[in-house]
Amino acid sequence: MSAATGIGSMPGTTDDAYAEAVRLVLGELPDLPHVPELPARGVWAAMTGRGLAVLDGLAADLQPAGWRLTDVSGVDHRRARSLLAQDLDTVEELAQDHGGAFKTQVVGPWTLAATVEKPRGDKVLSDHGARRELAQALAEGVRLHLADLQRRVRGVDRWIVQVDEPALAAVVHGQVPTASGYGRHRSVDLPEASAHLEWVVAAITEAGGEAWVHSCAPRTPWSLVAGTGVHGLSADLDLLGPGDLDTFAEVLEAGRTAALGVVPPTDPATDPSDAGVTERVQRWLDMLGLDPEAVGEALVVSPTCGLAGATPQWAARAVRLTATVARNL
Repeated sequence: MSAATGIGSMPGTTDDAYAEAVRLVLGELPDLPHVPELPARGVWAAMTGRGLAVLDGLAADLQPAGWRLTDVSGVDHRRARSLLAQDLDTVEELAQDHGGAFKTQVVGPWTLAATVEKPRGDKVLSDHGARRELAQALAEGVRLHLADLQRRVRGVDRWIVQVDEPALAAVVHGQVPTASGYGRHRSVDLPEASAHLEWVVAAITEAGGEAWVHSCAPRTPWSLVAGTGVHGLSADLDLLGPGDLDTFAEVLEAGRTAALGVVPPTDPATDPSDAGVTERVQRWLDMLGLDPEAVGEALVVSPTCGLAGATPQWAARAVRLTATVARNL
């Protein structure tokens, strides 16, 4: 049977909203709940701040231009770590009775390199050594983060770590702006792009987790991602081009996971029906020549991207609609 899950982010700005988000995913996505993220609480809770909170051995601080690596953790870096620990306390308290699978999310090495500055300015992406050091610190940090989750929620027997890489396409296509905004950083060679992802994927696997990579950006190099040893690919179905279809078909045929984003992440003009969304997934499988019953648990459905920009009402509706589509399949 197909499962349903969320991408990660949810609307809300308070501790009560966070607890409610945890209850929602535990109640409506019992086969594959996820650790919620509430980025509207500020930069400390957004994707880059969360990623920096997980790093092992590197410090950071918040500057007017954004996050920057530093010799000593600044007050904002410490706040990001404290907020993450506080959220995990809530997950630990509310998920004690949960058994089976659970998913958490962490920003990927290339998106982090494209959004964080070096100590003297400009993106980490601009320096070969700095981006290697950042990727290795992230890999070790993810290993420790997963061990912490395993200790906190002992009933979970399958931890999935979703590596978010929305900037990967821009990195490999040379589309990341320089600090001035007038130029673009040079594209990263594909072997190096693959290697940094491989370090993070290997750390997750060695720690007993299952690695997925998610991107809801166009032109993501899915064939490269699939070759890093990752178990699952998570994408917006609308953004998969003809060249991506073979990659996703091969993943499903191999018994690995393809998570398809099929539910709008923000309030739509017209509320989609579960029957219509289900039929769309079935047509996609037919186009690949795959039987829905044959792919079974390898197929997961989700919203197309995070729900942080949705109203609380649509976020709850989107979660329930995703779960219904999975049951239909």
